[in-house]
Amino acid sequence: MNEAQLRSLIPAVITVLCRRGADFAAAEDAVQEALIEAMTAWRDEAPRDQKGWLITVGWRKFLDASRSDSARRQREELSSTRPESPPPPEVDDTLRLYFLCANPSLTSASAVALTLRAVGGLTTRQIADAYLVPEATMAQRISRAKRAISTATLDEPGDLSTVLRVLYLVFNEGYSGEIDLATEAIRLARQLADGMRHPEVAGLLALMLIQHSRRRARTAADGSLIPLSEQDRNLWDTAAITEGVTTLQAALADDQLGEYQAQAAIAALHADASTVRETDWVQVVEWYDELVRLTQNPVARLNRAIAVGEAHSARHGLIELSKLDASLPRYSAAEAYLRERDGDLETAARLYARAAEKATNLAERNHLVKQAARINSALS
Repeated sequence: MNEAQLRSLIPAVITVLCRRGADFAAAEDAVQEALIEAMTAWRDEAPRDQKGWLITVGWRKFLDASRSDSARRQREELSSTRPESPPPPEVDDTLRLYFLCANPSLTSASAVALTLRAVGGLTTRQIADAYLVPEATMAQRISRAKRAISTATLDEPGDLSTVLRVLYLVFNEGYSGEIDLATEAIRLARQLADGMRHPEVAGLLALMLIQHSRRRARTAADGSLIPLSEQDRNLWDTAAITEGVTTLQAALADDQLGEYQAQAAIAALHADASTVRETDWVQVVEWYDELVRLTQNPVARLNRAIAVGEAHSARHGLIELSKLDASLPRYSAAEAYLRERDGDLETAARLYARAAEKATNLAERNHLVKQAARINSALS
């Protein structure tokens, strides 16, 4: 049984149940139960019509859950006697669920969880494991999200920027538990790109592919971080880079630049260089200029300051950095790097240590501690 293929059917099945009369929350619950049953029933051999099987079992699960409610029983009788209109293409069903699950009224965490359930077809336990939270906590989060959009319908328009932000949040979670969220985000982004032609959808897919291409080179055997400048570029996935660059070029040809295309262009410039020194840092700065213009994002400004330091001099980079708020995430780490390149090792060591104290995860903290220790060792 191909679990990924099975999960790809979930959006279409949920949509069919909704058209038959189930509300979104009930339909999603019923399809999840059908999915769990399928994983057992199809262990040896899957049925020829997998989607039809899931619809039949999911509808039965819904009816079983709603029989005690007289209003729903009337709706059940009505839906069983009226002719069923043919469903639209499956990709349209998926797009509708994307927009429904990425409802702007939801918090980012809730939108991500609901997208992984309804569009990704993951179980609550799988999502909880991926986010390292108890299953009960994730179940409550998903339930609250479904209640929040209970009055929304599949035909209501959604916000594409929210959909893309949710997918990028999923991607940035990387890997934890039995679900590889980065790979799952790429799968979902492909699905979205197949369903609609939009330069920012293509830009996001390109960005994910290029960033993901460096995955094997990012960490050492002991789990420690390997910065871009020290990565073995022979480990980069050239096929993913090629696909990402091709996808980006097609998006840029539409001449509707957006933030994900700009980020993908920066990633492509890094991927195109054989070494850090050979990177076209002047172009990187130019793309950061575009990104800052589009988003006014302070983190983009911080990364631009580092790129300026590479393109011109560490002193120029420090001047750009000084224009920013020192409380920004990774400000101390950026300043430490530029101070070291400028020859001020004592200040760099102190700033690396300060950055380590502010690190948001263990791998990053250990990396910064090692940087401070390396410089202190050189000074002693």
